[in-house]
Amino acid sequence: MDWERWQRSWDRQQELYLPDREERFRVMLDVVEAVAGPTPRVLDLACGTGSISRRLFARLPHATSIGVDLDPALLTIARGSFADDPRIRLVSADLHAPDWIAEMPDEPFDAVVTATALHWLTTPPLLRLYADLAKLLRPGGVFLNADHMPEPGRPLLHAADDNIRRTYQDRARGAGALDWEGWWAAAAAEPNLADAVSASQEIYGTDDSGDTHPADWHIARLLESGFLEAGVVWRCFGDAMVAAIR
Repeated sequence: MDWERWQRSWDRQQELYLPDREERFRVMLDVVEAVAGPTPRVLDLACGTGSISRRLFARLPHATSIGVDLDPALLTIARGSFADDPRIRLVSADLHAPDWIAEMPDEPFDAVVTATALHWLTTPPLLRLYADLAKLLRPGGVFLNADHMPEPGRPLLHAADDNIRRTYQDRARGAGALDWEGWWAAAAAEPNLADAVSASQEIYGTDDSGDTHPADWHIARLLESGFLEAGVVWRCFGDAMVAAIR
């Protein structure tokens, strides 16, 4: 099984919707390295195929990571591509569940990172998650959340962002990139992924519930959850990355 091919395919599919995806990863790892140094213990939250951890290890080879996700198909790709890499442990856990934190080690993390994932949570479990993360990070550790965080009252800028993304998507599709539906259809047709894709569909179905909040809302909630400082460290139109220091 060519797991690297599936990693590349996932990257291209994600970049179809997030043309600045690599830039947000670069900034995220800039902050992790600045706060935690060359050997950070990282929690890769809602890790998917392990996109952030892969880039973490490429940049900081002596880092370690725990990747947490619930999606069986994405975790299957992650497990296949990381194989026996001792730097990472992959955990299946539901961030909606109050007891997900029981899967985490006692030793605190230097950094918690996540990208384009937490907007799938509704507000109550997200607030509980923020409180949990404050417990999991060491004092001085950093949490980084890059996600959809549109600012209210800026319809013209958001329209410009939509136009830019559509132009990019047209070019990417012309170059052969699969969209979300096409990627999942291809994964379902792969014998080594078919069962995992079926399990993913049973878990998620057509549920697209979740709450999107502006960056200022996230900053305020993180401070209320026990973080010492929080602020925006990157933005591109309606997407932003909030960093919070424990």
